[in-house]
Amino acid sequence: MGDSVECIARMARAVREPMNWGVLPHNGTMLKMTDLEIPDVKILEPDYFEDYRGYYSETYSARTQAKLGINTVFVQDNHSYSIKKGTIRAHHFQNNPTPQIKLVRCVRGAILDVAVDLRKGSPTYTKWVAVELTEDNHKQIWIPSGFSHGFMTLTDHCEVLYKVDEPYNGPDDRAIAFNDPDIGFDWGIDDPIISKKDMDAPLLKDSDVNFTIEDNQPTW
Repeated sequence: MGDSVECIARMARAVREPMNWGVLPHNGTMLKMTDLEIPDVKILEPDYFEDYRGYYSETYSARTQAKLGINTVFVQDNHSYSIKKGTIRAHHFQNNPTPQIKLVRCVRGAILDVAVDLRKGSPTYTKWVAVELTEDNHKQIWIPSGFSHGFMTLTDHCEVLYKVDEPYNGPDDRAIAFNDPDIGFDWGIDDPIISKKDMDAPLLKDSDVNFTIEDNQPTW
């Protein structure tokens, strides 16, 4: 009986305590969108509503994204797990005619996420943007077609989830060397953990990447 009374008392105190329900909705969308240095690449930050139990968030909502002009139809979810800090998976993409738009987030640990513009004729061709995605900052990166994607784990035991708008297609699957000199991204590590596939990936100058600014415009 005593335990039951104490349990009810704790519940009553919790109900009376003020709750932190997070920030107010952004322009009524409950989703903040920010341009990166390459404005075709976006950071999305959904609201998280917290109370004494934990938190709740709509991590993806087609309706909410549509209010910001994003009308991507995603068809596949991917889940990546990396055991060790310093694991690099890069630079990956699917060639035309099945290029992929990606929406990427880190749900465990932290990663440095990199998108590279591979669209010939683009004013930002071979330029890159990088952002830290973590289980705590809840940021997501929206990467349009015509870009490669890669990341490096900043902690052990990293889990990354990402949506794509085209299913995996083996004949169009491509990679470019993670240390390609024309891209020139410095990962800041001397001895990364890399798959054989990524180690054998060609340089950009030897790749058959077929993206163009005309064929790979962002679809909003």
